[in-house]
Amino acid sequence: MGTYLAKARRGKVRWHLVDADGWALGRLAARAALVLTGKNSPDYTPHADHRSGLIIINAEKVRLTGKKLDDKIYRHTTGYPGGLKEISARHVMETHPERLLREAIYGMLPKNTWRDRLDRRLKVYVGPQHPHAAQAPEPLTFAR
Repeated sequence: MGTYLAKARRGKVRWHLVDADGWALGRLAARAALVLTGKNSPDYTPHADHRSGLIIINAEKVRLTGKKLDDKIYRHTTGYPGGLKEISARHVMETHPERLLREAIYGMLPKNTWRDRLDRRLKVYVGPQHPHAAQAPEPLTFAR
């Protein structure tokens, strides 16, 4: 008896709407990565595209536990000698809170060619408004 593999879905992307209010950063990012990869659906197949997108609102209300606001450091390099830039999570949270959430989710996506495609289906917004009403996103709640 062979192993059942579901066929790849065709058609439009199914969008889901998640409110980040009160969620811890890592817990929300882990659940969001599951939705983007399709692992939450009963017909999950590793090689198939599950055509699901995610809209996250209220990114500024996500919280970091413990001393992570001051101790967590985000680093990137400019490509020039001595061009290592470091900023704290507190500074990122005050200036661009959507980047904090986007980078956490991006780090939990699979490290292969699917990663950039799945990242394009992730939309993160500060505040309760988003410009994707035409996609008719379905509200999605995660168990806490």
